[in-house]
Amino acid sequence: MKETMPVQKSDILAAFERIRPFIRKTPVLELPKGAFGLSNPLSIKLEHTQASGSFKARGAFNSALSQDAIPEAGITAASGGNHGAAVACAAAELGIKAQIFVPEISNPTKIAKIKSYGADVHVSGANYADAALLCQKHIETTGALNIHPFDTAQTIAGQGTVAAEWLEQTEGFDTVLIAVGGGGLLSGIATYLEGGPKVIAVEPIGSCSFHAAMEAGEPVQVELNSVAANSLGASKCGALTYETAKNLIAQSLLVEDAAILKAQAMLWQALQLAVEPAAATGLAALISGVYQPEKGERVGILLCGGNVELQQVEEACRTL
Repeated sequence: MKETMPVQKSDILAAFERIRPFIRKTPVLELPKGAFGLSNPLSIKLEHTQASGSFKARGAFNSALSQDAIPEAGITAASGGNHGAAVACAAAELGIKAQIFVPEISNPTKIAKIKSYGADVHVSGANYADAALLCQKHIETTGALNIHPFDTAQTIAGQGTVAAEWLEQTEGFDTVLIAVGGGGLLSGIATYLEGGPKVIAVEPIGSCSFHAAMEAGEPVQVELNSVAANSLGASKCGALTYETAKNLIAQSLLVEDAAILKAQAMLWQALQLAVEPAAATGLAALISGVYQPEKGERVGILLCGGNVELQQVEEACRTL
């Protein structure tokens, strides 16, 4: 199986060396048992402090830097917000023009972040799929290079560098809980950790394209109705990400929105970490009991994005 996989661990290591000059080495918090009322020690990677505010910068930089040449029309992307900010950030750093297409569900904080990097932003369409269609029309008209948010080998390899960096910073973990949208982060981390810590996919019940693909045996369309949909809002997971991750993960779990909001509020109140609902999804699986680690099991949690409106965090705190 390993020989036929589109992304190898060596690709992730090559991507890591390629993007190191442009990304941040994000911190890791090592928490003893008792944190959040849990009986297991936690390793929490603060990837929400990454350049552009999410892990997406890794895939965006790797995708751009892997090209032999960039078209005169520059680069473009469809995004729920975080990927667009990452592509805009990469474009600004590398001196490339960028056109970003985002759906109307994207929050103002993310749109403002994209604009702050000087990219042209087009807000149109009800969801990511609509924005993707508009982006494709732009590509066909101008010849701009598409930087896909999850379903290319370059994106997957870039996102996998999170795991490479994390293992440099920690004594290790037995299990890692990864929030899933289109599957690029999950695929990259699962590829890098193959044969090591077990990887568990976690999604909101109302935004679960990867879980639905696992049940159907192929990517399928799903309805989106979750507090985390503007980050984990792929209505259909990637064909490449599904094929890459399906045999590398230990479990695919679903969590309620209420648990996500509670976890988001706990991260703020206990650790003063303002993160998106999507970033709280892994912790939500623990505090809700959807995932129950064994005694002494060391659990890794990735806080994947921090482009959040503080008002939303305050509202989440009222749910406690």
